[in-house]
Amino acid sequence: MYGKSYSACLYGVDGVIVEVEADITNGLPQTSIIGLPDSAIREATDRVRSALKNCGFRFPNRRVTINLAPADLRKEGSSLDLAIALGILITSGQLSLPGDEKLIAIGELSLDGALRPVPGVLAMADCARRQGFGTILVPPQNADEARLVDGLEVYALPHLRMLVGESDRAALAAGTEKCYVFDAEGLREKEERAYPASVGAHLPCGDYIDVLGQEHAKRALTIAAAGMHNILLSGPPGTGKTMLIKRLPDIMTQLSESEALEATKILSASGRLQAPREGLIRRRPFRSPHHTISPSGLAGGGSIPRPGEVSLAHRGVLFLDELPEFSRMALEVLRQPLEDRTVTISRARASFTFPAHFMLACSMNPCPCGGARRPGEDFGCVCSTHAIARYRSRISGPLLDRIDMQVDVPQPPAGEISQPGTSSAVMRERVLAAAQRQRARFRSLDIQCNSELSGATLRRYAAPVREALVLLDSAIGALGLSMRSRDRILKLSLTIADLEDSPAIRTEHIAEALQYRQMDRQTPE
Repeated sequence: MYGKSYSACLYGVDGVIVEVEADITNGLPQTSIIGLPDSAIREATDRVRSALKNCGFRFPNRRVTINLAPADLRKEGSSLDLAIALGILITSGQLSLPGDEKLIAIGELSLDGALRPVPGVLAMADCARRQGFGTILVPPQNADEARLVDGLEVYALPHLRMLVGESDRAALAAGTEKCYVFDAEGLREKEERAYPASVGAHLPCGDYIDVLGQEHAKRALTIAAAGMHNILLSGPPGTGKTMLIKRLPDIMTQLSESEALEATKILSASGRLQAPREGLIRRRPFRSPHHTISPSGLAGGGSIPRPGEVSLAHRGVLFLDELPEFSRMALEVLRQPLEDRTVTISRARASFTFPAHFMLACSMNPCPCGGARRPGEDFGCVCSTHAIARYRSRISGPLLDRIDMQVDVPQPPAGEISQPGTSSAVMRERVLAAAQRQRARFRSLDIQCNSELSGATLRRYAAPVREALVLLDSAIGALGLSMRSRDRILKLSLTIADLEDSPAIRTEHIAEALQYRQMDRQTPE
């Protein structure tokens, strides 16, 4: 006897449809799963057997072969348990589906038949819709996540015993428990019932008015948020560098529909989607890994690679606090995603490409002791020139070259602290106005912000007036900046012009952008 069902698993951060074929033949009782399963899928045999028996179904006392197609694609995880159980039930005649039923089943089975949630349901449901499936069967905890995809009929199945066949009329007559009926009419519910999902609380980041002084740094962060420019804050401890960066998401624009789907799929694939009932995430992600993170934790990895921090921060902010404390190898893996906005991880059988379009925000002390260039204090820095040079050399030149803004954050003077500072609301209003100008400018292009400009589009949209171009070229020669730095200065100048509602890049815009390259011209004394 032969039967089949459909499921899905994760392949990177995308879903892939898996056809679960079941064949039951005479022979010694034995169950085998083929088609490049991992250890979690091979163990599904015992989970499915116990679940079927504990739910009142029969497990065939014959030879059972389960094939997972496509057979050349390695499968990982426990999302295929429910489809394997359905394949056995359909093949053994205990359940039936019409031939044209486009049903996909996703979920992990416990030994008593209860359904447990699995990560990545949003990516799998999106793949199912694109492949023409109309119905999806998932655990209740994943139902709200699956409903984020339009065009799918979502059924939340708490327990395997709630599946009944056409011949189980006694179960239907009893009617005390919800049932999912498999018969000639397809899959249908006997009664409607809602299964709530947990909703995560939203924690505000705080207001910029809480940061005393530092108006220069707030101006720089406004520019960075408006154009999604990478930024590095350098200053002694206690000047507010971390507070400044942690408030960035509150002044940034919300994610667009396409950006929200991308970011939510990544969180779903990594098992970090906390509140699917609230819909696609609209707030830009903010990731702040510890400085002990490994290169694979930052870029992603594993036998079947999973997204790392650079992908979890996709369309948001990746914050690296105390930048020189990160290992050199971890920092160097940032160079490709900062340039290409993707991460490619190669394995023996396949290569995986993860999206990694993020804004890099960093902070660091000016020296190991943190006292270098601290004004108004007699003792100053206790570090030697060699120690300062060695500390700053932990950040390579190519990585520093990819950071658009390098801003000094000194201790603010007493007079500045006593004055009321700029609030998040004011900064957000400026950012939204600049973002609106960028959307209008790039409405015919696949570009969201100024930092994405390159090549011909950069020369077309970021063309300074003649006097500004003369200033830029002379500064490039005097400071010894690279051509990459020149392009980033142009993009930064364009964002500054947008904030000023200027139709052209003028001399003052170039001059302000140049002053944000302070580490390019800074050497320890």
